[in-house]
Amino acid sequence: MNKDNSQKTFQRIEQKYLLSEEQYTALMERLQEHIRPDEFCKSTICSIYYDTPDYRLIRASIDKPVYKEKLRLRSYGIPSQNNTVFVEIKKKYSGVVYKRRVPMTLTEAERYLSHNIHPVRESQILHEIDWFKQFYEGLQPVMFLSYDREAYVDQENPDLRLTFDTNIRWRQKRLRLEDGIGGEELLEKGQYLMELKIPGALPIWLVRLMEELEIQQSSYSKYGAAYQNYLAVKIAAKGGLVCA
Repeated sequence: MNKDNSQKTFQRIEQKYLLSEEQYTALMERLQEHIRPDEFCKSTICSIYYDTPDYRLIRASIDKPVYKEKLRLRSYGIPSQNNTVFVEIKKKYSGVVYKRRVPMTLTEAERYLSHNIHPVRESQILHEIDWFKQFYEGLQPVMFLSYDREAYVDQENPDLRLTFDTNIRWRQKRLRLEDGIGGEELLEKGQYLMELKIPGALPIWLVRLMEELEIQQSSYSKYGAAYQNYLAVKIAAKGGLVCA
């Protein structure tokens, strides 16, 4: 799939919620009068996360600092070498998410990230990613994540976006986007990860609806949860304590 989701910069508040199947069903029934499908309502998102050999970025993120950042390579669907993918820096400061990304072909992205070969096109965002790579010495692909997403927007305020992720999978081998979506499941059966992406405060109707359904905000991170699963596997394999 070659999905042209090519907006290069984002600035917004992102709130996450883990839903049971019952909560998801009840919420979707009540949301129908307020939302409409996003332009790309259903998609499979695949990402390769880059980190240092000692997992400096995710270890810092798990500590919940005021500022944190990550680097990933993202595609919509399983790409071929000529399909468009995105090299992204995602930053979070005081609850506000800033995402900067550069579209490239998969071939260009792999050459850039693995061998520092720049694509023909230059941009300010690419220079920012260059700095990121130099600052965090030894960056390498460490984790693959994929998930199925349904996306909707508020009918009255399209800047309010709601997404629902299922089948979240992770692996630490075959760290190439073209290798497909196989991996270990992160969520329990019947769980959904809902994300609300908003420029400001939530509308009152949505706040009241979530209170009624007892839906509570979570600090869930896909990469963070996958990393903690990885640590649990190491602990089990060694029969003892492994320090993060």
